[in-house]
Amino acid sequence: MAIDKIADAAIYEELTDKAFKLRRDLLTFSTQINMSHLGGELSMMEMAVALYYRYMKYDFSNPKWPERDRFILSKGHCSEVLYMILQDKGVYTMDYIVEHFETLETAQFGQHSNRKYVPYIEISAGSLGHGLPIATGYALGARYRNENYRVIVMVGDGELCEGTNWEAMMAAAHYQLGNLVLIIDKNKLSMTGYTKDVMNIDPLDKKLEAFGFNVINCENGNDMKCVCEALDQLPEPDCAIKRAPTAIISNTVKGFGVDFMEDKWNWHGGGLAKEQLEEALASLDRKRSEI
Repeated sequence: MAIDKIADAAIYEELTDKAFKLRRDLLTFSTQINMSHLGGELSMMEMAVALYYRYMKYDFSNPKWPERDRFILSKGHCSEVLYMILQDKGVYTMDYIVEHFETLETAQFGQHSNRKYVPYIEISAGSLGHGLPIATGYALGARYRNENYRVIVMVGDGELCEGTNWEAMMAAAHYQLGNLVLIIDKNKLSMTGYTKDVMNIDPLDKKLEAFGFNVINCENGNDMKCVCEALDQLPEPDCAIKRAPTAIISNTVKGFGVDFMEDKWNWHGGGLAKEQLEEALASLDRKRSEI
């Protein structure tokens, strides 16, 4: 799964371009549906792109392929990122997603993901603290069935105040689920303020280690090189080998790429007004030129 080191620079550029292209799609989409959770969606984009476009074993033509890696987005309020990937991959058109978004008759797509209507979604999410327990069960099930795939779950740092996460960590370490990968999108903000003020989770790396996880620190989760170097360290998902599960702490900026959204808790929820779109897209262009 590791990147060919000779091609690293070109791959980083390609994936970064994709992340910014999907950000543009996301902002435009947000103005069409008049709702979103842009702050956390923009912060997680590099990690999502690296997984779906480079690292995960996944076939978009066969979403129920038994050998696929399972990606669980526990911070389900950020599901529009997954929808943007699906339209970019040609699974749905943007117009189709807009037409079937949060409507009473055809609510195929919603602010929170629903696996009943979208087969590319692994779990229905929205109630925080549920994704990691489900992922732990998936990983244990893979061992029982002797299936070698990764179960990758992304949670938000604000979500870690839910006690079910820590129960799941304890179980994952106890059963030595080396095929489980926990990614924390640590953008340091929750819905009402900084996580250090709402419910401090630091020192997060020490806590994860104490619970039995192998911890990888990604110092800048909005830098594709840093993201890829973190993902390069993942062990192969051999279900027969019992070892510590892996946690990647991805340090990101909420609202990354749009200057008036960056590090602002009030951009946790809410969409982008049409009159703000041009300014937001221009900000994205400036940010991309700086990287």
